[in-house]
Amino acid sequence: MKFQVSKSDRKVYGTINLPASKSIANRALIIHALSYSPYEIKNLSDSDDTKVMKKVLESNTNLFDIGHAGTAMRFLTAFLSQIVGEWVITGSDRMKQRPIKVLVDALIELGAKIEYAENEGFPPLRIHGSHLKGKILELDGSISSQYISALLMIAPTLEGGLTLRLKNKITSRSYIEMTLNLMKQFGVNSVWKGNEIYIAEQKYQPIEYTCEGDWSGASYWYELLALADEGEIVLPNLQLMSLQGDCAIAPWFKPFGVESEVTSDGIVIRKTANIQPKKLTLDFLENPDIAQTMAVLCVMKEVPFHFTGLETLKIKETNRIAALQDELSKFGARLDEPKHGELSWDGSFPFKKQEVPLILTYHDHRMALAFAPAALFNPIEIDEPMVVTKSYPAYYEDLKLVGFDIKQI
Repeated sequence: MKFQVSKSDRKVYGTINLPASKSIANRALIIHALSYSPYEIKNLSDSDDTKVMKKVLESNTNLFDIGHAGTAMRFLTAFLSQIVGEWVITGSDRMKQRPIKVLVDALIELGAKIEYAENEGFPPLRIHGSHLKGKILELDGSISSQYISALLMIAPTLEGGLTLRLKNKITSRSYIEMTLNLMKQFGVNSVWKGNEIYIAEQKYQPIEYTCEGDWSGASYWYELLALADEGEIVLPNLQLMSLQGDCAIAPWFKPFGVESEVTSDGIVIRKTANIQPKKLTLDFLENPDIAQTMAVLCVMKEVPFHFTGLETLKIKETNRIAALQDELSKFGARLDEPKHGELSWDGSFPFKKQEVPLILTYHDHRMALAFAPAALFNPIEIDEPMVVTKSYPAYYEDLKLVGFDIKQI
């Protein structure tokens, strides 16, 4: 299936009810289960990832297929390892190519019994859930923060608690902080000093909890206003002071004339000036999920850029570095990878621009989400467009609310 996306003008006005944060929702579901809470989590994300997580946690079977849901694979691997029973967790072909050895090795050090059902170091996994004992674990801080969060969430349930000693540069620190802050709301204290995080053995306290709006989803509306000539978007249930590290991106759009205003029930973002920077330099160490948003924005606005902190992009739903290079070449741009974890563009267009570029999504929701706003400049086509259901199922309906024309072709 393909969608053609277009818009007759560059004006964007409307009120958008963002999906709930799946990062918060997925963590809240694990913590909620560990706290044996009688309450229902309110405003849960309706993303595929969260639906998968909820389905597994409510399931009566011991075989779980989580599809493309990488967060679910990591969080559930840790969760199931300390739930007595025999569990098998598998996923899509792409999931079977995504490494999980670092997390499995760490859990085995804690006493977990985990086997690789097919290829060493990769899902599917056969887990024999058992009593785990905490200790001092050393982990490379530059690995996916989801490995670290998975271990932190089960830490209070371990005999003796857990100390994580993180080596090297810490990637996506904001997501680790989100995990610890959410755990604190459920009554679990932690101590983070230098490169060590210590969590004592303790009990989660069940509470009533409501998930806030998703900042990653908000980034596409900031991108739209940055590309627009004029506009205003109201985003209810979004907090500028948020648990989500991606709230830090709001100032990134000021050089493109987009301002944020806090209201009683959310945020209003406005295009206040038609300006843009001469060049954009950003470090995505704490916000890797926003890389595609900013790369598409810069190419469409012809703003040269140099991005760093992208070390984890090659192990996401797809190799996002290669995907951006391939798809933005269809607009005439050639993106370079100066070294691992970097992406740059000199502002030139050496390739022939396609009249109606067909954007491939590679089973990656953020490719569709980030490229759709480019239709403000000229029509585009999106292959396998419903991949957005992974995090933002209502995305195309929301685009229609602000005047986009979307046709299945």
